[in-house]
Amino acid sequence: MRGMTQYQTVEDGDVQLRDGTIKLHGPAAFEGMRKAGRLAAEILDALVPFVQPGVTTGQIDDLVREMTLDGGAVPATMGYRGFQHSCCTSINQVICHGIPGDRVLKDGDIINIDVTPLLDGWHGDSSRMYLVGDVPIKARRLVDVTYECLMIGIEQAKPGARLGDIGAAIQQHAERHRYGVVREFCGHGLGRLFHDAPEVVHAARAGTGPELRPGMFFTIEPMINLGKPGMKMLDDGWTAVTRDRSLSAQFEHSIGITETGCEIFTESPKGLHKPPY
Repeated sequence: MRGMTQYQTVEDGDVQLRDGTIKLHGPAAFEGMRKAGRLAAEILDALVPFVQPGVTTGQIDDLVREMTLDGGAVPATMGYRGFQHSCCTSINQVICHGIPGDRVLKDGDIINIDVTPLLDGWHGDSSRMYLVGDVPIKARRLVDVTYECLMIGIEQAKPGARLGDIGAAIQQHAERHRYGVVREFCGHGLGRLFHDAPEVVHAARAGTGPELRPGMFFTIEPMINLGKPGMKMLDDGWTAVTRDRSLSAQFEHSIGITETGCEIFTESPKGLHKPPY
């Protein structure tokens, strides 16, 4: 399978298609991703004091939309495959793609907020966990380990490594804590396109998958369950929940492979990397 991977060097003005090729970007693209990623991180930073018991997910969505537009961007999720909101709000047993609405945050909830501002044609995709009020130790530990999974995966992201090295490292760390790694969703290439090649799986065998090369942009976004890895979709066609109703957590960064390692585009400017913030 290694020989089947196709790479494409793209210039800033090129029309980019979702054609299965892994795009390799230059310095101008890195600068565009830095700006989009920073805006995503600034939005997630600004939400910290707002995520409290009594707030609705719809109010969070309104604030994300306002901050995205004020930052000169548009929410990439609005209108994407029929999705009508500016962010995803995934609470407790929701793995990902939770739809903002009337749900009121309660003391003890954990929530993932996933934002993707589209700034000057570049996507800054990132998500973070937030603790609502007094959160039980088990939930806090799940959140901590999920963040560790993300950063352990990022440590593997360097030229010459393979995509499977990222998933293998994440899986090993999560399963050491007896947590389940969700298989149905994965990280993805991005840049001018919201979702592109390659798929970045979070449970894999080291040494497998496409080689990482300078100029690749993609997300790493492990979804880790307190129980088993199984999931099911709700009738709305978006919301994914744990099959066993256990808690789930997720963190996401957008990164670019450099000549010597990787650059995290969506790192918090305020150092608010993981809760408690």
